[in-house]
Amino acid sequence: MSATRRSRIIRFLLVRLVVSIPVILGIVFLTFMLIRIGGQDPVAMIAGPVADSAMLSAIRTQLQLDQPLLKQFFNYVLLVVQGDLGVSWQGGIPVLSEIKQLFPSTLELVFLSVGLAALIGVPIGMRSAFKPNGWFDQLTRFGSLAGFSMPTYWLGLMAIFVFFYLLRWAPAPMGRLGVDVVTPAVVTGSVLIDCLLEGNWNALGSALSHLALPVMCFALLAAAPIIKQTRAIMIEIAGSDYVRYARANGFSKKTIENIALRNAAGPLLTFLGSELTSLLAAAALIEYIFSLSGLGQWGLNAILLGDFAVVQGYVLTLALCSMLIFMVIDLMVLLLEPRN
Repeated sequence: MSATRRSRIIRFLLVRLVVSIPVILGIVFLTFMLIRIGGQDPVAMIAGPVADSAMLSAIRTQLQLDQPLLKQFFNYVLLVVQGDLGVSWQGGIPVLSEIKQLFPSTLELVFLSVGLAALIGVPIGMRSAFKPNGWFDQLTRFGSLAGFSMPTYWLGLMAIFVFFYLLRWAPAPMGRLGVDVVTPAVVTGSVLIDCLLEGNWNALGSALSHLALPVMCFALLAAAPIIKQTRAIMIEIAGSDYVRYARANGFSKKTIENIALRNAAGPLLTFLGSELTSLLAAAALIEYIFSLSGLGQWGLNAILLGDFAVVQGYVLTLALCSMLIFMVIDLMVLLLEPRN
């Protein structure tokens, strides 16, 4: 790597890091304010229906909800800078420790789903683009439209009904391991990786069988936009001058497809990054339906229960992870671009 290219990459990373700071502060501010002006009273939920006004006032003071909003926000930001995301109001557990425990499971689900969706969507989209308006293209467009139209919760429930209840092919949607399986020691938080590190093959098989159905459902939903976007990118590239020149020179079909795929790598990586970040937020429904006990299910329960500390930590984690994903994707595009 030349010194000029290395300095350009370093400058790119520094600029992205500097720009990320006000973006994160804005996300924290909006999240903090919106959940407090949303009309939900967490004090009443915590105290219960038989609490008197003195108990409600004591809980409000303990949670510092009696202070002005801006003062609450500045106190929260000071704690976040020190690495303290607060304590769950419902469970009394530090938010950061819960995130460390649950986030690897969500990443496991999302990365497997996006990886499978890319393996399905990119080849189908490429074949559809190189033979537009043919029978395969028409079938592909119909299938991607159907994938766009299916709600996440409906597909998950139908998969459970068919593969668990009717066919008995899938295990019960109750967690990541069977009830008769010894849980591996927690090292990374990812059940699959921890099983591999421990050599617990029985638990690994159980974990894979429990993940198969939610991963397939999530991958099918993610594959629809990947097929559509790949087709659109490839159709544009197939009509470009350099592809027409390659055809005129008699290059083989495989060589032309490789040329097109190389030039489509940047846009495709960018789209896959956006798909990955959107699935991080959408994972809550899949985790809830299949009882996977991940970060999404934890965040969704916190929203329903009005646990402000958990909601703030959940949104902040998603925002940081999304910005990191886009930074890595942009860096990969920068390295793939031959003109840089």
